[in-house]
Amino acid sequence: MADALAALGNRTRLRIFKLLVKAGPDGANIGSLQERLGIPATTLAHHVASLTKAGLLEQERRGREVICTANFRMVNDVLTYVKSECCAGLK
Repeated sequence: MADALAALGNRTRLRIFKLLVKAGPDGANIGSLQERLGIPATTLAHHVASLTKAGLLEQERRGREVICTANFRMVNDVLTYVKSECCAGLK
């Protein structure tokens, strides 16, 4: 969980992740992510690699395109972890 939360602690990675969550299971190709975010391809590649390493994104090559999707199982795991002891008190 620490790796996933640390990956989301960067503004650019959080923006990428939010876009892919919005995209749903169809995901988005690298070109459209770059266009929407207005960042250089090398910067995008760096952040996508970090999110993938943390288990938050998955990538699939479809012909000449690379499609990124949010790993919704991991999203659920992170949210469950964060909420697991919500309002349980400090005792």
